[in-house]
Amino acid sequence: MDLLELADERGWQRFGIVSHDVGSFVAQALARCAPQRATGLFFFNCAYPGIGARWVAPRHLGEIWYQFFHQLPWAAEMVGSSREACRIYLRHFLSHWSHQQGWIEPELDTWVHHFMKPGRLQGGFNWYGSVHDARLAVIEGRTPPAAPIGLPTRVLWGAHDPVLKAEWADRLPEFFTHLQLDVQPDAGHFVHLEQPDIAAETIAAFFERPAAH
Repeated sequence: MDLLELADERGWQRFGIVSHDVGSFVAQALARCAPQRATGLFFFNCAYPGIGARWVAPRHLGEIWYQFFHQLPWAAEMVGSSREACRIYLRHFLSHWSHQQGWIEPELDTWVHHFMKPGRLQGGFNWYGSVHDARLAVIEGRTPPAAPIGLPTRVLWGAHDPVLKAEWADRLPEFFTHLQLDVQPDAGHFVHLEQPDIAAETIAAFFERPAAH
């Protein structure tokens, strides 16, 4: 996978992985295919198989509409039709998913600038099409049980996340055998942006442990 090729290019025989939401899919795939390369896994609000059918619980459908909208062939064209359309769209998610709001406006133009570059919106939206069948298989209970990941794992989950709910962390011990989980009470979906100092300190403390062995 690309992440291993990057590590090889940089000469990293072993390395730690910090991921969030979509990135957690990549981290879990690497942990299963090449566990010897990773010193540990650090997750903010983590998408994992134990969420199961809760993704489409009736009262949660209003939170995941975008996962289907992004698969429409004209979605990226609509959102990217102007900088203002892109700004309105991104601001909705950043503000709706965040518990701490102060970071959003100073950063919003950076997000808009990034996603308005050619192909960026479509590239991001393509993710949802690429995982659609696999996501439905998990929701419908058609996937075989995933083997637990044995790497040291640290999870810091924002308490106020409306799309990846903190209570969904309940099944993490079934999928990660060396788990330390904490819920951050003053953050939502973007723990690393809403509470950057706490996030940085927690990451550093976690990766000092495996590095010491």
